[in-house]
Amino acid sequence: MYYVGAGTSGRLAVLDAAECPPTFGTPPRKVRAVIAGGARALQHAVEGAEDSARNGARDLRRAGVSKLDVVVGLSASGTTPYVLGALDFARRIGAVTVGVTSNPGSPLAKRTRIAIAPDTGPEAVAGSTRLKAGTAQKLVLNLLSTAAMVRLGRVYDNWMVHVALTNQKLRRRGARILQEVAGVTPRAAEHALRQSGHNLPAALVMLKTGATARDAQRWLAKTRGNVRQALEAAENAATYRRKTARTGPILAAPRRRGRPRPR
Repeated sequence: MYYVGAGTSGRLAVLDAAECPPTFGTPPRKVRAVIAGGARALQHAVEGAEDSARNGARDLRRAGVSKLDVVVGLSASGTTPYVLGALDFARRIGAVTVGVTSNPGSPLAKRTRIAIAPDTGPEAVAGSTRLKAGTAQKLVLNLLSTAAMVRLGRVYDNWMVHVALTNQKLRRRGARILQEVAGVTPRAAEHALRQSGHNLPAALVMLKTGATARDAQRWLAKTRGNVRQALEAAENAATYRRKTARTGPILAAPRRRGRPRPR
């Protein structure tokens, strides 16, 4: 998923994209942000950067977007040339297009397959769309990225089981998640985390199914990190092992060889 924006919209896009890897354990390329004016525009106003539709298309092409991707254009007014140019390019190559704007009758809303246009009303400071319109955009981005990650199985129930355990606070949080989801003691949760190399999804699969760390990681790899599918696969494998342990493996009956028929 690619976010495209200028000014406040672009900065909000960068913020939401940057939060996805630590929260959902996704590769940095899974959710990306393209902002008019590039990295400099994150801290400084780059005057005129949003006025070129050609640059919007160029930057999106350079980012490597394809017809398999989703492109989300953000513009409070729905008229930003940079964003419109990027969306026109996305449409030409067959990508799914989404527009987020506070102006439902704008060119952006009309040029996208899916238009999301919250009614934010007049700004408290006239013309300052970083206020109500910007807040609404942030909420919409939260919804889009979170819903996408739920569909991809990066969330289990309402737990962020793919959170990156990169510091002490997050490691403690990961242990608490395991205790709640798997219904185990703090000691069991810590033991599973150590065995899995502090891989929270693998530790969860281990605790809920009895799988080894290697098998848990194998199931997660096969399901592309979808925790629910990995749990189902591991549980099915465990059930099969229990059945075969009681009855033995099911073998094909040997073929009987009779006397050859006379010709």
